[in-house]
Amino acid sequence: MWTTDTVTAGRRATPRQLLLPLALLLPGALVTALACGAINLSPGEVWQGLTGTGDPQAAMIVGRIRLPRALLAALMGANLAVSGAAMQGLFRNPLADPSLIGVTAGASLGASIVIVTGPQLGAGYLGLSLISIGAFLGGVLAVMLVYRLATSASGTSVATMLLAGIAITALAGAMGSLMEFFADNDMLRRISLWRMGGLDGADYPRVFIATAVTGALLLVLSSHARNLNALLLGESEARHLGIPVDRVKVLLVIWVAVGVGTSVALVGTIAFVGLVVPHIVRLITGPDHRVLLPASALAGASLLVCADTLSRVVLAPMELPVGIITALIGVPFFISLLRQRALPGARP
Repeated sequence: MWTTDTVTAGRRATPRQLLLPLALLLPGALVTALACGAINLSPGEVWQGLTGTGDPQAAMIVGRIRLPRALLAALMGANLAVSGAAMQGLFRNPLADPSLIGVTAGASLGASIVIVTGPQLGAGYLGLSLISIGAFLGGVLAVMLVYRLATSASGTSVATMLLAGIAITALAGAMGSLMEFFADNDMLRRISLWRMGGLDGADYPRVFIATAVTGALLLVLSSHARNLNALLLGESEARHLGIPVDRVKVLLVIWVAVGVGTSVALVGTIAFVGLVVPHIVRLITGPDHRVLLPASALAGASLLVCADTLSRVVLAPMELPVGIITALIGVPFFISLLRQRALPGARP
């Protein structure tokens, strides 16, 4: 748990010191993603593919397959990382992530319900499948239920929200298992692949939706960076500073639900990006959200682009679900965090 000393003490990297390297890392990750795959391309072929001046096959590989996939990975990585940073600030816990408010479990349940009971892979709306729409609605409804359970006449309790999120996550998991019980083998495989996460369905309509949602999410959360800084001091102190605490909590929860719900709807469940990235960035910059939010967005974008590239090249021409790669990266890091917190004298 953070204290007032945490907000001000310690050496902090300036925005220029951190944001510039991250801003340079992302284009490098994108170029690598465009060049690497089952068919490797040189930088010159990548450029020709982008401009449409070279080999038609390279133009198709770059422009129609790899570019929308890389852009979607960058946008969803930024989405998840900045959502995780906001949740860690709201809960005042560096081990929090967006799944704590039930959005991931609700979205997975929504997708499972559509797969088992709904039409097969038919067109939905705005180029999204019915599964994606079901996942988004499931995530949003789960968060609405969590927020309703955590709200009383005296306001919204963060601790109660956490407990309600755990309960709704467990309930959604049980209902998801019930859906699996009634599913046939093909449905079970589709549910399993959905939960692993993947960017193989990337196209430009999805990139457009991801751009709109992630852009709005970044603008809204960045506008509340000072409020998040005040919440790190405690809700009472934030109220004394004139922060409308309950309204800020509502806005944060709603926008994180929309952001993460969109992510699960577009690319499935991708674990640990919302936990690992903001935590690493915070260790470097400190908890000032004016720096933490944009830095987390850039780092999350780079991480997911790199993870997706690995998922395509490790077993090429086969592809691993990107959620497996992020879990392989995130789990060891999470275990190391737990071990550090268990050491004598470690700050809680």
